[in-house]
Amino acid sequence: MLISIKAIVLSSVKFQDNNLIVKCYTEQGIKSYFLKGVLSNKSKNKKLQLAYFQKFSLLELIAKHNTKGKLNYIKEARIYHSFHSIHTNIYKSAIALFLSEILTSVLKEEEKNILLYTYIEKAFIWLDKNEKISNFHLLFLLNLTKYLGFYPNIPQKTDLFFNLKEGIFTKSKPISNYISDKKITLLKSVFGINFDALNKITFSRLERQELLQILI
Repeated sequence: MLISIKAIVLSSVKFQDNNLIVKCYTEQGIKSYFLKGVLSNKSKNKKLQLAYFQKFSLLELIAKHNTKGKLNYIKEARIYHSFHSIHTNIYKSAIALFLSEILTSVLKEEEKNILLYTYIEKAFIWLDKNEKISNFHLLFLLNLTKYLGFYPNIPQKTDLFFNLKEGIFTKSKPISNYISDKKITLLKSVFGINFDALNKITFSRLERQELLQILI
């Protein structure tokens, strides 16, 4: 049975000479699709053009979803929102590549999660439209934990430690695997803000790297 579904392209892998296997996050969860002959110069299927399947392309698909463990099939694809800078701006492209690898690693379940789909969709539309994006990936990863089920408790001024194993801020010092001092200040600085407030936060390159390591 063919269905109409929205999808975000996460990755693609060449299979044999002319075929492509594309992994997408859809409104029904993670799905992998087999695109036969899409890489061939002789392909005449205008409804499945290779350009549609760049990372984070926002697609509307007419597709057939098979039983679990089998690749799915796309009959038609169209871009429902065109990006203008993500695929041409080297900094945005680097962020998109990094986050596509993260999402490909952590999104495993074939379960419907419309809230997560909408979050990823809106976040990358914001990235495409804005220029001050140096801290985008940090807030994206922090907010992603809400949808993965382990968003930390809201930090308080009296919290001096962050327990990395439990994912909580605490007043008491954990036995091991925690951050404190300058690092916890960095982590606290990205709580309670949205993407539009990112330009108000100034990190040095080293601080940005430290915070990224904490989030990962």
